[in-house]
Amino acid sequence: MATTFKWSGKTSEGKVQNGEISANSKEEAISALRNQGITLTLINEKAPKQKKQKITERDLVVFTRQFATMFTAGIPIVQGLDILSKQVENKSMGAVVAQIKSDVETGTTLADSLKKHNRLFDDLYVNLVAAGEAGGVLDGVLLRLATYIEKAMKLKKKVKGAMIYPSIVMSVAGLVIAIIMIFVIPIFAKIFTDMGAKLPAPTQSVIWLSRFLSGIGGVAIAAGIVGTIFGIKQYRRTEAGRKKTDQIMLRMPVIGDLLRKAAVARFTRTLGTLLNSGVPILDALEICAKSSGNKVVEEVVFGVKGEVATGKTVAEPLSNSTVFPPMVCQMISVGESTGALDQMLMKIADFYDDEVDNAVQNLTTMLEPMLMVFLGTTIGYIVVALYLPIFKMGEVVGQ
Repeated sequence: MATTFKWSGKTSEGKVQNGEISANSKEEAISALRNQGITLTLINEKAPKQKKQKITERDLVVFTRQFATMFTAGIPIVQGLDILSKQVENKSMGAVVAQIKSDVETGTTLADSLKKHNRLFDDLYVNLVAAGEAGGVLDGVLLRLATYIEKAMKLKKKVKGAMIYPSIVMSVAGLVIAIIMIFVIPIFAKIFTDMGAKLPAPTQSVIWLSRFLSGIGGVAIAAGIVGTIFGIKQYRRTEAGRKKTDQIMLRMPVIGDLLRKAAVARFTRTLGTLLNSGVPILDALEICAKSSGNKVVEEVVFGVKGEVATGKTVAEPLSNSTVFPPMVCQMISVGESTGALDQMLMKIADFYDDEVDNAVQNLTTMLEPMLMVFLGTTIGYIVVALYLPIFKMGEVVGQ
């Protein structure tokens, strides 16, 4: 199989040239270029193009935990990064780690090297590493980071699952009903029309709806749904739109309670992890605000930061918000007064992780019978509407 080689060299006239050549071996490529009158200065095998892999949170967790293990075992940072860059399964992650290793070799701190790849290593990650380097506890910080990312992943997965499940069920239910209305009802409508029977009101309503969905009405509804989804996405890209939609979602029944509990769990775990690693309280609050994922929570936390900067406690301004429950504020107040705020925040986070689990289970338990009633009622009405003319015709024939 032929291999492609990249080369640089000079022609017999002394003109510098670059190019590529395919050959079965390097020697064969050199011989072919010499026959063309090229004096080579460099020739190397061209590396095959690799498809860029997406770096997931799972890849980040594995890298962080392995790096912490190596550092704990006494392996120098540069050597550990070199080993990880070669052994990670995700080649894109390996390339990033190799670049970090090169930066560290030139004297850059690990935190500054990570900061160059801010799409992968956020402010939370960078600040924790910086605190770990300054305090000489980088191994402990990395292990704490890996645990934090794992728990954050699980929390995100729970919330996404709770939002996706009803969407999928409703979509399937809508699709089934649409198929019945567009493809099944017209067949019955033709039969009834050919018979010339007078149709009862339920049957007429079902046939009218079927014709509406089969025609321009169905197209208009589909376009309206797509347009609404697109419009909401565009609106959420604006500052005001993001805030308004986040407020609406937090006020929604059931879903709002779930999102509020998830926000509390995320905030307390993030703040607890940062404080436990030695990050100053004001920096920690700013990072918590930026990584909250909710505009309403972000504004509340930024407000808390401003109050703390004037000398107030965290619990005092936090209790004035409607996002954080009184119990959370009381527990934070106790943590501040006892000097164990970081530990108290972690306890709150663990408690609200369990609360999110319960909220997801309650949502699923509540939705299933509601969807069954909706489907049963809708399809039952359609079936009755279709059979009413048949029953009437049977009565006429009997008489």
